[in-house]
Amino acid sequence: MSFSKHFLNKPESLVIESLQGVAALNPDLGLDVPNKVLYNAAHDRSKVALICGGGSGHEPAHAGFVGDGILSAAAAGAVFASPNPAQVRRAIDLVESDKGTVIIVKNYTGDILNFGLAKEQYAAIHPEKSNRVKFVIVSDDVAVGRTQGKIVGRRGLAGTVLVYKIAGALARQGASLEEVYTTAEYITTRLATIGVGLDHCHVPGTATAENQLGATEIEIGLGIHNEPGARRISPVPPLCELIPMLVTNLISTTDPDRSFVPFKGKGDRVVLLVNNLGGTSELELGAIVREAEKVLVARDITVERIIAGTFMTSLNMPGFSLTLLLLPKTSEASIPSAEKLLALLDEPASTYGWKWTSGKVPVVTPIAPQVRAASSGGGEDAKLKAADEKAFVDAIIRASNALIKEEPEITRMDNIAGDGDCGLTLKGGAEAVLADIQSGKISGQNVVKSVIAISKIAEEQMGGTSGAIYSIFFSALAQALSVSSATTLSPEVWSKALTSALQRLYTYTRARPPSRTLVDPLQAFVETLGSSPNNFAAAVKAAGDAAQKTSELEAKAGRSAYVEGDRLRQEKIPDPGAWGVKAILEGLLANA
Repeated sequence: MSFSKHFLNKPESLVIESLQGVAALNPDLGLDVPNKVLYNAAHDRSKVALICGGGSGHEPAHAGFVGDGILSAAAAGAVFASPNPAQVRRAIDLVESDKGTVIIVKNYTGDILNFGLAKEQYAAIHPEKSNRVKFVIVSDDVAVGRTQGKIVGRRGLAGTVLVYKIAGALARQGASLEEVYTTAEYITTRLATIGVGLDHCHVPGTATAENQLGATEIEIGLGIHNEPGARRISPVPPLCELIPMLVTNLISTTDPDRSFVPFKGKGDRVVLLVNNLGGTSELELGAIVREAEKVLVARDITVERIIAGTFMTSLNMPGFSLTLLLLPKTSEASIPSAEKLLALLDEPASTYGWKWTSGKVPVVTPIAPQVRAASSGGGEDAKLKAADEKAFVDAIIRASNALIKEEPEITRMDNIAGDGDCGLTLKGGAEAVLADIQSGKISGQNVVKSVIAISKIAEEQMGGTSGAIYSIFFSALAQALSVSSATTLSPEVWSKALTSALQRLYTYTRARPPSRTLVDPLQAFVETLGSSPNNFAAAVKAAGDAAQKTSELEAKAGRSAYVEGDRLRQEKIPDPGAWGVKAILEGLLANA
């Protein structure tokens, strides 16, 4: 039996310690430790109080939204378990308002029973106040159809946060209990959410689940407590295919079993909430936002606001959810206008869980067209041909394919010795080189132009430290070749140009052999070739030996310098960048 790893003291104290951390972020908050209730000690009791809660593990929901402008108090249960009625009653008592209280819960049986029981017990103890506590249930999941959820109904997901925000802002403005309640109720009827995950989450203190998704699977419609989704898809589709599927699930009205919100499609005005389920990077989240907006705009739906970030998680689940709030039309006069709801969303809130929002209609940023730089003459115009044009191109093809083949091994090395991106960076460069060969940008007819093309690929396609080093080296190599008086490439011309390029590279990096970097095999290759220009095989062997020897060296430069040296030596991990140079040179040599 295996257990997942987490940062904690012990599982049973994690919830209360997390609440204490949230309380430390805002001096206006109080914490009832025995009842695990976080509350706004500065709550204005002349205004409606909002209470929520539920199982922990969905942070920042629910405690992260306690503060001026959203929630008055939140009661926290154990991970994925509802708080008990006594906790909820304590929350009501702590922020009891002269105007009354609205309790907002997600549609899960435990939450409804325990919060509902607390409401009834409060009414029994205070019969004169029984009509001053209202109960709102949020069920926004479109993955659960009417047939499947005919008894329990749809699950409550991230759309709940929009109910918190709108109702909380309205309460702060001094609205009546009835107005806050009816507005919250109305919002629940206009929400549609669907989640998608690459895997399930891990609950602290429990064994790792055995029903994890396969390496190529993605699950659509899963819940926030590891509940199974509506379906699994393999392989994982690109966002341009996945997002349209999800949006269709959200807005489709053709399936009466799953049509819960009165979308019309063209002409609808919506708020888009993109929610991180806990384990999705901000880099990916930005791409999801972009794709979701594109899909909605393409369907003639006006996106009035985009709200994105981590709002309601499933611990560390690698996934996200999309929520649409359908705004009312001008003809719906009996409820708050779209402009009123947007203004309530836009109001700042003093809580750590609510993210920054622009308060403006998003503008699609056009992609600037690429402008081809005019040739400045000189290097690219230098007519230095390969002695055997086909052999020249074939060697570059072999080197590129060798890098692509070695990518998994280089990535494995870099996951230990660096940041894990070296293999993919080199593979991306190699694939771009092959594409330039296909398009004729790289050929044996003009060696200088070909080397400049490779330098540009390193600069534009690879990026990072490796890209910069390769780009500088190949730029310097092109400069050295362009000043040669020769018209046909020879081993002597190669050797002299390579020596010049290495010296130029050394003006930009402090790394010198033995340094456990790519300069170790590069210098071994250049120096050996310099002493014997016609013995290319010996130079390649010297580079290979130097790359292998990096497994015994202490890192002095590069990201490996931050890794414990003994670990690298004990595990005999060569430098991934050096291994990439080895792969390139051995590819050039093959069948030569």
